[in-house]
Amino acid sequence: MSKSGHIKLEKLYRVTYFMDISLFFKAASDILAALPTKSEHKITKPHRNVSYGELRKFQEYRKQLDNCCYQLFQIIQDCTNRGFLPHNLIEEVKELSQKIQSQRFRISVLGEFSQGKSTLLNALLGEEVQPVREIPCTGMVTVLKYGTEKRVICRYKDGRKEEIPFEQYQLKATISEDAALGCLSDELAHDEIDEIIFEHPDLELCSSGVEIVDSPGLNEHPERTAITQKLLKDTDAVIFLTNASCPLTQVERELLQDVKTQLNHGKENEPATNLFIVGNFIDLVRSENGRELVQRRIETIVQGQNPIIAGENRVHFISAQAALDAILRGTEDDYLKAFQNFTQSLEKFLTFDSGRVKIKHSISQINRVIEKGLDGLYQSVDTLDGKIKIYEIEKYKVLEQIGETSGYDIKIRHIANILKKEASVPAKNTYDQWRKTLNTCMKEKSEKWVSEHSPVFNQENLIQDYVNQFSRDLSQEINDQVNKTLTSGILKEYIEKLDLEIAIILKVIQAKFNKLIQAKFNKLNQQIPTHWSDPLYLKISGINDNFIGDRALWGGIGIGGATAIALIVFAGLGLTPVVILAGLAAGMVGEIGSGMIGFNGINDQIKRKVCEIGMQNLDKLKIDQELDKIVGSVFENRVESASRVIAEAIALYENLLEQQEKAHNETLEQREAEKMWIYQKRQELKQVQNQLEVILNKCSIV
Repeated sequence: MSKSGHIKLEKLYRVTYFMDISLFFKAASDILAALPTKSEHKITKPHRNVSYGELRKFQEYRKQLDNCCYQLFQIIQDCTNRGFLPHNLIEEVKELSQKIQSQRFRISVLGEFSQGKSTLLNALLGEEVQPVREIPCTGMVTVLKYGTEKRVICRYKDGRKEEIPFEQYQLKATISEDAALGCLSDELAHDEIDEIIFEHPDLELCSSGVEIVDSPGLNEHPERTAITQKLLKDTDAVIFLTNASCPLTQVERELLQDVKTQLNHGKENEPATNLFIVGNFIDLVRSENGRELVQRRIETIVQGQNPIIAGENRVHFISAQAALDAILRGTEDDYLKAFQNFTQSLEKFLTFDSGRVKIKHSISQINRVIEKGLDGLYQSVDTLDGKIKIYEIEKYKVLEQIGETSGYDIKIRHIANILKKEASVPAKNTYDQWRKTLNTCMKEKSEKWVSEHSPVFNQENLIQDYVNQFSRDLSQEINDQVNKTLTSGILKEYIEKLDLEIAIILKVIQAKFNKLIQAKFNKLNQQIPTHWSDPLYLKISGINDNFIGDRALWGGIGIGGATAIALIVFAGLGLTPVVILAGLAAGMVGEIGSGMIGFNGINDQIKRKVCEIGMQNLDKLKIDQELDKIVGSVFENRVESASRVIAEAIALYENLLEQQEKAHNETLEQREAEKMWIYQKRQELKQVQNQLEVILNKCSIV
């Protein structure tokens, strides 16, 4: 198309926009379809101006860890087949291997509509994958990840999954033009798709072990809170995109505060270390002075007196489109250099901050299994030496002990059920007292609500502001109430009673096991080996320590429970501008027309209506029942922890019986051969430990 043709089309756009914008887009589309098509340069293989060497190095460490798991699996399987180790160790190694194989970095991209999120993702990936246009485009959560073949999977809100042709991906992920121009929130609210998963074998960043979660614009999304909860779950880093030409609006700052709090697991006064602020469209800020002012404004907001972020190189200024163009052309310019600086900072954080933690945690878990294997093999040698002999009558005593230990699990569950029922009464009373005062509390909070919108000329936006503030205040009240309920003296008393009962039972199990071992050696007139006399032997006390460690759940259950209830509340409040306007219309129109009510009067009526409708719908959601479930889960966590201890104790008794039976019937020559074989397997386990130490040292070097 000639230059004059483009100018005419631009004039047509400007005139038609003010007449009827939706009709224009249809007309413009028809005109463009009729024009000669401009040949496009097809990129068969994108240029790799942005590389992720450190991420690939991390993936190499992960592969080495998985190889260690495979070696460990082979060793333990050999030992299990010959009866020297319990079968549960094989399952532990399998679970570890699966976790390591699926271990990926997860990056979430957040921001308002039309801030260039999709273009940024295309630049990160080095290929034009995400749909892009000048008006709101992406309509739902999209997960981009590595796959052995290119495919697209839609997950629907009703639980269905559907693989769709690759050619339909951009159509499925895109909002209709009509919705983007007018009824955006309506289409988003009624969309049946929960998320789209895009798998690709050749995307540079994804093939380096990174999953990217692209969010729809959150400023107009009716399920903003639920989406941010979903996006931030198990995320390693968050990229928050803002427009450098008008950075960090009030809505964006509020969203950033919410994101920071969620990343810090409910702590409002701590900055987030894994949050990156990226100012896009820096190419639109032409003057050097203007860029300095933009940078100063953003840094003041996010790193000022009450900082939102912490860490080095967390603020960047880029032009995603210019960087993408340079990548696709295979050229270098200042915009690409700025983008590379951003990706290097992100990569450094993932590998050296988040990555090393993942590696160390995996190594710690593998070493724990190795130590269990070594302990079991030492026990097997003792057995082969005849230091523990169990004859028929003694076998009966051990079997009897196994049955008694199994009964303790039922006893603990019975005690927990009684205490849970008793605790539910004060918990409900606390909730009832709180609910009686909630109406008054929310009315008082509504007096502090503010909005920049006019109560006469822009009521829908004003109402939306008040609905958002109502939801925010109600969420805080629910959080405070759940935490108060879970940490109240009365409820805490019941939990401590259960903990005490469990601790006593576990001590009994441990004491009876030690007594059994002592009796066997006394009969043989032999001294118990040092490691057998240790009260933590066979990890019975060690597991008990794990149970005590599980009490950390007490500190975190409040936030999780409150969040769960808050999501139920927001999904069912039924607060929309249309509902509020309908409730206000009859009483307000006459007063506005007669001039008998001022702006403040309308404001107050709208606030009261928001509170009235919100509180009416809140009572239908049965929050007290959800609270009761959370209280019950605290007790259930204790019971499950104790059950794991008891199950492993029983497994150890059973394994002990098997080994003693085998040792009693084998000849001395056979036992010596077995001991040499066990010694070899112990050396192999220690070799795996040495490999883990080498990997740990490598990944610790910055």
